[in-house]
Amino acid sequence: MLLKVQYRTLKKYIKLQPQCTFEEVIKEVKEKFEIASSTELTLFDESDTAIDEDVFQDLITDNPHICLVAKPLDDVLLLSPAQTADAAIPAQPPSPGFRSQPDGAETARRMIQEVLEKSAGGQEIMAEYRRSSTLTHCTRRHLVNILVSHMVEMHGKTPVRSRREQYALGIVSLFPNLRDPYSTNGYEHFYDSASGTGYLSWRLKTVQRKASQRSASSSPVALQGGPSLKRTAPEQPLDGDAVREAMSLLLHSTDDAVVRSKMEDTFHHRQELVHNPEMTTEVLKTYPRFLDVKGLINQDFRLLFGVDTSSKLMEKWDAIKSKIIEEAQLLTQTLTVQNLLMSAKKTEDDDAGPEWDADMATLLLLLHLLPPQPVGKKSLKISAEAAIEKLVVYHKSCCSFEEAMKDKQDRQPYLLAVGRSQNRIDHFYIALDKKLVPCDAVRSVGAFDELFKIHFVLNLAYDCALLNFYTFLQTTVYKIDIGKTKESPRVKELRAKLLN
Repeated sequence: MLLKVQYRTLKKYIKLQPQCTFEEVIKEVKEKFEIASSTELTLFDESDTAIDEDVFQDLITDNPHICLVAKPLDDVLLLSPAQTADAAIPAQPPSPGFRSQPDGAETARRMIQEVLEKSAGGQEIMAEYRRSSTLTHCTRRHLVNILVSHMVEMHGKTPVRSRREQYALGIVSLFPNLRDPYSTNGYEHFYDSASGTGYLSWRLKTVQRKASQRSASSSPVALQGGPSLKRTAPEQPLDGDAVREAMSLLLHSTDDAVVRSKMEDTFHHRQELVHNPEMTTEVLKTYPRFLDVKGLINQDFRLLFGVDTSSKLMEKWDAIKSKIIEEAQLLTQTLTVQNLLMSAKKTEDDDAGPEWDADMATLLLLLHLLPPQPVGKKSLKISAEAAIEKLVVYHKSCCSFEEAMKDKQDRQPYLLAVGRSQNRIDHFYIALDKKLVPCDAVRSVGAFDELFKIHFVLNLAYDCALLNFYTFLQTTVYKIDIGKTKESPRVKELRAKLLN
């Protein structure tokens, strides 16, 4: 036996066995339309009359060509009495231009329902409507606040007219008794495009006004600190011709001492280069000695900030390390965190294991204490474990470097640790634009020190996933741009825990 069934806007035939039960029909409908088994369905005939189990067999026997309409029980409960009872007729006829079911009403209704289901207090609003078939003034204000907050989050503080109309249409479609039968569309009290009035408009204006006040009050303290801040560099000791001569000598000299001397002479020119938006990516091509002479990153950083700032991490590391490990023991003990804690607590005399050495493991625990956060609405949040490869990548010494970097496209630098095993690293490199800058340090914490510094030396923004991690070290350890750099509450909280 074939029976026609409609769900939403889609119609399909279902195949039934003779004398099938009501429950079997419901089950077949769910399977045919791929409806979740937990969804409760109610059946209606084409006149929108509910079909109970006791009359079902007689109905389909007498009307084999009937089209059954399946509706989720939640949708039925949200219908107003006027839609479920023939006797509920408006006292006055609607205006001539009123449309009972405008185009896009179902889409708008579903959108509003999804917003409320995911918002604090949204379920209570729908429950109140199911109980009383209306909303109190207080609940209506709460409804408008939730929806305007969602509208601003998704579409900005000045959403277009069609977007405001969609929200207003969705409200009266989800809550039919809130529809005004004497207005053209039924939702003008929520949004009237002709006059720009309505509950949604008024709430939007309040949000815009408060945002404007916050912007005006906060604009004088815009925070711009970090690697991209252009700093006052030492005066250039050479004129233009002398700089060009020094750059030429840099390309051909085989004496590392001469290279360091000429790199210092051209420091001012290099800083102008890295802060020129059109030339910042050309620095390694203009000064290729970064790629074969160790120590040049440290030298440029000392010229920028001085010896005291340059040595901060190495001086403070032992004290910071123990506090990071202590705090990390309070983290959720995932397998990665457990392994990192085990490695961080090892001494040099302990047997070698498969994990990183103690210093690198502690740095990665710090990353777990300051996990990635999404930046902007469209960015995806990644886990601290996934962010590890944005900080350091292990490379077995017998493999080619090309293989290690072939899938890396980021402009942000990371450490490439080369060795026979993960806790026995022989060399560290800073990978950048598929080029390798050799690290002067042989310890992992020293290599990371150079990785941090290269951001300032070459004007490189922090990787978004490592923003909290790098910002914490910049302000708390190196004490660079304190009060000038935007810090998340997480960074400030961890600093308070470690320093107090």
